[in-house]
Amino acid sequence: MSNHATIDSSGWPRRGAEGPAVVALGGGHGLSATLRALRHVSHRLTAVVTVADDGGSSGRLREEFGCLPPGDLRMALAALTDDSEWGLTWRDVLQHRFAGAGELDNHALGNLLILALWQLLGDEVAGLAWVGRLLGIHGRVVPMSASPLVIEADIVNGADRRRVSGQVAVATTRGRMENVGVVPADADAHPEAVRAIDEADWVVLGPGSWYTSVLPHLILPAMHRSLVSTPARKAVVLNLSEQTGETEGMSAADHLRVLAEYAPDLRLDVVIADPSAVEDIEDLQGVAQGLGAVLVLRQVRTSETLCHHDPLRLAAAFRDAFDGAVGDVGEPRPAHDENPA
Repeated sequence: MSNHATIDSSGWPRRGAEGPAVVALGGGHGLSATLRALRHVSHRLTAVVTVADDGGSSGRLREEFGCLPPGDLRMALAALTDDSEWGLTWRDVLQHRFAGAGELDNHALGNLLILALWQLLGDEVAGLAWVGRLLGIHGRVVPMSASPLVIEADIVNGADRRRVSGQVAVATTRGRMENVGVVPADADAHPEAVRAIDEADWVVLGPGSWYTSVLPHLILPAMHRSLVSTPARKAVVLNLSEQTGETEGMSAADHLRVLAEYAPDLRLDVVIADPSAVEDIEDLQGVAQGLGAVLVLRQVRTSETLCHHDPLRLAAAFRDAFDGAVGDVGEPRPAHDENPA
């Protein structure tokens, strides 16, 4: 940690430009949880957001205008907002959802604002940057692909097997998921996402909807290549509970096995898990070690009754992992090799 670090309003070191360059991948509430924690560790943050959502306001805008689904991008922007009166007010405006009997019903204002900027500027990243400037965010938000994607999967339920298409359908159909893919399969990763991953010190995957928000980053070939080739260290944050319809019956170790199945060439450095969400610590530790990772067990949930990641507790786990103090399970090791090969 830098000796020149400043302290934010919560008493955490604000490393600013001296902190690690961190790329967080995912979507929805899981990515938001990661970003709210990472804000306390570094301001050099890039959120790379899945663009396969086809439900709610995002799905309607995507269908009508052929645009990227803005909802998960909006949530990432909101999670990076400064905790000042200005930031919190504009965050609430961005997240405001209309309720009525007309066309605006259930649309989030932020989705409409993002779409308006995309149409005015003709550039997704520039439009998101302008919203970020309005909110005073710490970091930036980019889509994983410049084109909207469709999630597909075989859903197996006993003797029944069927191909299901669309993020909402895949996430909510009961059964075991196999052969998860994205359409178009050869879509390009967004150049800004690839550049951020290539230049990162750390890349963070999870928590979140495992098959529909986390896994797409490993399935899309262009993103997969970037994640395997980057010199950045890689951390995975595991979920706190099963997700109905998507990960029912899966253990913490099973979540890692899914990553290994779809990206067998991906090596990890750290796996962060809450002990209360781990059924078999030895099993999880074994799978983590098989992927090259140290298992970091920390209480990162808000309470015993709520399955939400606490931003400050998760920030402490990230800080320990990034600084090399990861000794709950496994031996501590430095965040950067002193004598790289």
